Amino acid sequence: MIFSLFHNPQHREERAEALVLLRKESLDIYNRLHSIAEDIKFVEDVCQSYPDLPVLPNLRCGAWYVDPKLMRHAGAYFKSTDGHTNNWSFNLRRPNLHLLSTVIHCHGIILVDSTRAGKRMPDALSKTIPIWCSVINKAIRKLYTKDADWDTHFYCPPGVVSAQEQSQIETRLDDWATSLAESSYSLPILPLPLRPMWITPSASTFPRLPPTSEAQFFPIICVSASKQIQEGIERRSQGFAYVQGSGDDHELWGLGLTPQIFWQHQDQLLSATRGTLPEVVKTLVASSPHRQHEDWLKPPTPISKVGGRLLICAIADVPSGLPPHLPNSDDRIAYVIVTNEPTAFDDAVGKDEFERKDVLVLSMQEGKRGQAQFLQTVLPRAVPFIGTYIMGGTKVCICCHNGKDASVGVALAVLQMYFDDDGRILAVKQQEDLCRHANKQSIATRLQWIISSRPEANPSRVTLKRVNEFLLTPPQFLRTILDGSSLV
Repeated sequence: MIFSLFHNPQHREERAEALVLLRKESLDIYNRLHSIAEDIKFVEDVCQSYPDLPVLPNLRCGAWYVDPKLMRHAGAYFKSTDGHTNNWSFNLRRPNLHLLSTVIHCHGIILVDSTRAGKRMPDALSKTIPIWCSVINKAIRKLYTKDADWDTHFYCPPGVVSAQEQSQIETRLDDWATSLAESSYSLPILPLPLRPMWITPSASTFPRLPPTSEAQFFPIICVSASKQIQEGIERRSQGFAYVQGSGDDHELWGLGLTPQIFWQHQDQLLSATRGTLPEVVKTLVASSPHRQHEDWLKPPTPISKVGGRLLICAIADVPSGLPPHLPNSDDRIAYVIVTNEPTAFDDAVGKDEFERKDVLVLSMQEGKRGQAQFLQTVLPRAVPFIGTYIMGGTKVCICCHNGKDASVGVALAVLQMYFDDDGRILAVKQQEDLCRHANKQSIATRLQWIISSRPEANPSRVTLKRVNEFLLTPPQFLRTILDGSSLV
């Protein structure tokens, strides 16, 4: 009988049809947005219980659940992959040290994230953040205190992380703390150690915190916004199917919708019917502002280690006219813009004898072809262009679509080729010597300079690989790579 249930062709067909329907419903934008709205109410309840603590999303998913009006501080970027089994890491490329000043000032923070079907909380909350807290505490102890009572324990949520996995992680914590303490990052002195705490929709009560004057630790409250649903979907009487972790991977279901657009037009989106919602979304996405603005939406980030000679920003934040001066400053700037839409800058750059010489627009497509362009065209053209201007005393603003990847890669190459280990600009002969002595550690140190100034910087592994190839490949072999014959 059991055999026939599993091998009966009719049963297999019915199961396949059910899975197709389940997937279709899980990608339905109506279900997703109403599920997010339900989870937002839970997050708001948590925030009301801790009115003195700032709430921050763990980007990207967490941004769907946190009202931007409540965000007075930059978001966090803890990756679940850094907490995956046998892949545990304290990654110096995303140390989230910018959160510490907020923690000290506000005596703790609330971090919001979510996860998909079947899990109580994402690995980012259950393991990556606990690793972060323990490593920070251990590094602080190495650098600043010998207090035997300073808490460096590795705390995990009960019932989520096994004792075996916890023990395996604990064996790595000291090495990660040493790497952090010996890095070029500057750690503030913490008056109290960090301690993670967890809240999920299944909680009957929320943890109680002692008065600030009696606190023995700074609470890092990790909120998993979505209710755990074993199959990932649960019917609601309001006419939608609740999808656990709806904010995840919005490129697959969002029709171009972003958390920013959602929060700006939340009432309109949630009042739309299932049939009209896709068209409402398309209209809002099409009408959202892109680059047609005359002022900086967000000032570019100066890299402080080199005196702000290099700046990084997202293309969307730059005024459409590419002003020749920094905001609220007389300092002149040149631009390097890496984009998959180079013609969008034709009006600002000009043509023929009216063409601006202080703007370099470089085309870079998405995907593998774009990475080939990054190594073969972007770096070889951008680096000497930037070098000419910074050697002449002009600051350079490097822009890419999100200000996190390609622009960071370009800045990293420039920092290695034109600045010494103390951030001082080099003479031409010194630049040649420095390039000959470049190594992965010197490049990693300069990446830390960037992240210290711009925490949201998040270059991909492949971008960093191309930078390493550009900087470390012997000249006699680099030409072959630039020609593309050995580019993987």
